[in-house]
Amino acid sequence: MYVRDAKNRDEVWLLDHIEEMALDDAAFRSRDYVIAVDEETNERAGFGRVRIHKTDDGDYCELTGVGVLPAWRDQGVGAHVIERLVETAAADGFDTVYSITDRPNYLAQFGFDPVDTDDLPEKIRDRVETKRETVQPDAVAMRLAVDDFTMPDRLRDRFKAATPHETTEESGPEDAEDFGIDPESATYKYDTGS
Repeated sequence: MYVRDAKNRDEVWLLDHIEEMALDDAAFRSRDYVIAVDEETNERAGFGRVRIHKTDDGDYCELTGVGVLPAWRDQGVGAHVIERLVETAAADGFDTVYSITDRPNYLAQFGFDPVDTDDLPEKIRDRVETKRETVQPDAVAMRLAVDDFTMPDRLRDRFKAATPHETTEESGPEDAEDFGIDPESATYKYDTGS
């Protein structure tokens, strides 16, 4: 497994999975994303985004849109996506990154701390409210000094050995009714009438 910058050809894939996972896609630009990829099969496993907010009182970096496909969860994929996003932010000159999530304990394991809404820059405070209204009613703001990022060894080890696991379909196999066909009255091209 490795994490790379998204390419233009990843745009449709990203949009499909962002929608499927009900993640925030505000101001979508595929070039802002990174993607975790299986180096043997080239299968994409997860993704995330660095979003820069430019304001009159300074620029702020938000890590957002982090998602892992169900077959790849619990294997350190999300952790490595976040690590790459933090590295990208640091390379862009940011000392601090923010993330708005309904899973603060997940981010806390990397060194993120919760931030009271009143202590946030105005732009990030607005993002918290927007996320609460649109995709994550229980969202909280988290902050990390990029130098304080830590990767738990267990997640690094899982990522090295990550392989997709079976996922169960909630709906079962497709049948004629899934396509709007009434199986009792439908005739088929090759129906022999027997």
